[in-house]
Amino acid sequence: MAITAGNNLNSVVAPVQQTLASNYIDFRDTNTAGWAQQYLPDLMEKEAEVFGQRTISGFLAQVGAEEAMSADQVVWSEQSRLHLSYKGTVDLNGDTNGTFTCVTDIDGNALTTTHGIRVNDMVLLASAGKVSKCLVVETPESAVVSLEAYDEAVLTGHSETASAATLLVIGSEFGKGQSYSDFTGTHNSDRRTALEPSFKSFSNKPIIMKDYYEVSGSDASQIGWVEVTGEAGQNGYLWYLKAEGDTRSRFTDYLEMAMLEAEKTAEASVIGFADKQIRGSADSTAGGNGTEGLFAAIEDRGNVTSGVTGVNAATDLAEFDAILAEFDSQGAIEENMMFVNRSTSLAMDDMLASMNSYGAGGTSYGVFSNDENMALNLGFSGFRRGSYDFYKSDFRYLNDKSTRGGINSAAGSAAIRGVIIPAGVSSVYDQALGKNLKRPFLHVRYRASATDNRKMKTWVTGSVGAQTSALDAMQVHYLSERCLVVQGANNFMLMK
Repeated sequence: MAITAGNNLNSVVAPVQQTLASNYIDFRDTNTAGWAQQYLPDLMEKEAEVFGQRTISGFLAQVGAEEAMSADQVVWSEQSRLHLSYKGTVDLNGDTNGTFTCVTDIDGNALTTTHGIRVNDMVLLASAGKVSKCLVVETPESAVVSLEAYDEAVLTGHSETASAATLLVIGSEFGKGQSYSDFTGTHNSDRRTALEPSFKSFSNKPIIMKDYYEVSGSDASQIGWVEVTGEAGQNGYLWYLKAEGDTRSRFTDYLEMAMLEAEKTAEASVIGFADKQIRGSADSTAGGNGTEGLFAAIEDRGNVTSGVTGVNAATDLAEFDAILAEFDSQGAIEENMMFVNRSTSLAMDDMLASMNSYGAGGTSYGVFSNDENMALNLGFSGFRRGSYDFYKSDFRYLNDKSTRGGINSAAGSAAIRGVIIPAGVSSVYDQALGKNLKRPFLHVRYRASATDNRKMKTWVTGSVGAQTSALDAMQVHYLSERCLVVQGANNFMLMK
């Protein structure tokens, strides 16, 4: 049997350790530069954190709460105003009796005969610089209310411009022995009916959010260590789990951003109904309903201001006082939290500093616990104006270029600059429990039961680790089903 060696058989003498000019590698030489770069890199194991804290989650945890729900939607009711006040039109006609036609309630909700004004009510009527104190003498089955003035024979001096008058019920007056059913008029108002409190119901539906991370079985076996400091707590030396941690942090941020920005699907929209682009099924009622986020709820049921833009301190203060006046007309919650972007935060600092008359430009010593050898603190984290306390904080979500900050740069006048949120709790009627409950103004509802909690589910599938399928990879899945409940949105203010 013959054995034939290959042409390139390594049959040379093994080398010995010698330092010679022929085996010296000069890293500066172009002939060996590639070898040095490939085999002898100076590896910096620490990952540089060039963007600082990248995650924006935590806002809802600061200002609200989280509660479980088991139904497909959450329904809550909000009480109406206690006192009766209406906007409408005055008709003088030169008669003894003037009339007031109800058009809307004081908040602008349209009405006709559903007002609560009754015969013998004492009212204030205001329009065009005049206020009259009147007695209601007739309330026919229409929106027209007949009045007689206390201080003049004929009601005069009021503007008859459409919807220019305001009427407020302040009490009642009855004669001796007069009952509720005494009636001498010509209209069908012979019985003073009792008033039933009204309320308005609101609802929101949770949305299902899903994502996953995948690493192949081969890559999971190839360990390359990187020292990281991640938002999800993955500190130390990690390999493919670094990417999983980033995916988890991104999904957590999605949960928060969706609760801030989400919209309910309008009837004119085709999302999830006509084009089936998110359903994956023929069921025309599945998916695509959307949910009401914080910003949408405030724009729909709350207040929006375009003030405090940094024009000048005096203008900003006047605009801020207009915000306080609006809060006075609503719930007048004493403590409020302000989450604003950088430009609005600085405008408020300038506005507050201008109120300091003890130094040029508001940079005096002592007022901020400073002396001349210390750096001046020109920022304000809290202040009191009128009867309200405000706690101001920068909102990273509105500043970061990769989140709302980038959108705001392109949106111009449609940019969202901040939000004012009342602190504390509100009293609402829970239809599921059948009683009034004290709840935070803002809270997240997530689907949960005794067998499954969908607040934030995570599970692993694939062939890596615990073998659950034939897929030669590891998949880490994330799922949440949740919605936001904004109660008393009339006490919120969106800054645009």
